[in-house]
Amino acid sequence: MTLTQQDYIQDNDKLYRYLFQNRAVRGQWLRLNNTFTETLNTHHYPKPVQNLLGEMLVATSLFTATLKFEGTITVQIQGGDGALKLAVVNGNDKQQMRALARVDGEIADDATLQQMVGEKAVLIISVIPENGERYQGVIALDKPTITECLEEYFTRSEQLQTQLIIRVGEFNGQAVGAGMLLQIMPDGTGTPDDFDHLATLTSTIKNEEIFGLPAQELLFRLYHEETVEVFEPQSVSFKCGCSRERSGGALLLVSDEEISEMLEAKQGVIDMQCECCGTQYFFDEKAIKELKQQASE
Repeated sequence: MTLTQQDYIQDNDKLYRYLFQNRAVRGQWLRLNNTFTETLNTHHYPKPVQNLLGEMLVATSLFTATLKFEGTITVQIQGGDGALKLAVVNGNDKQQMRALARVDGEIADDATLQQMVGEKAVLIISVIPENGERYQGVIALDKPTITECLEEYFTRSEQLQTQLIIRVGEFNGQAVGAGMLLQIMPDGTGTPDDFDHLATLTSTIKNEEIFGLPAQELLFRLYHEETVEVFEPQSVSFKCGCSRERSGGALLLVSDEEISEMLEAKQGVIDMQCECCGTQYFFDEKAIKELKQQASE
């Protein structure tokens, strides 16, 4: 089979779910290209931070796909004393994603997770359904990679055997993050032997395969002796959610005196830039007066 560039492109920023017909195990495969690139476009993160955000984007998407809900999910690293002060990914059931990191200090190109976050950092997963109770899980970052920390969390929190594989790098000159999640079915019909067999096959995947093959070809190479049912993919995309209205609302929280000082310092125009996507919103004195009038109505 000869693969074309179009075969590769068609499965970029797609999430596939699949089932093994003769084994009670389910799987997901995901590759992020434009979603990852657009997240990084307005930032110049150190390479380890960029890769970490890629891992978190992939993990958030895969985790969201295991949940049957409408709402949002946040995966966030916080609390450490390292140079990486914050790393956060927001997503929703529509697989719309955004990510942000804050760095204060130097991070070496070969820095490990622990060297970036320091001591006492945790990973917090917050699930906020539109209907129902909010859920929050806290994960200690006590393993070499965030993938290992998350794999243990999946297994412990859902009481299901879980395999999580996440790879981040470059392919065709573009940042790419990809991942696979394998999980025994929650109905109790799966066996550890079935799961272990499929997990062994999945662990053989190579970077050039997970980064460069379309989903159907990838799954055939891994599981060619199995009967795999593959469902229609779900698109994944970058979506910030910022707006002029939100920026204006934040500006209204500033005192009149501070606004006057800002207008004077900025030659009569306040520039508010979204920290996540870099979009700029401009407010002059007239626009601010209109904002105040609208808020008082």
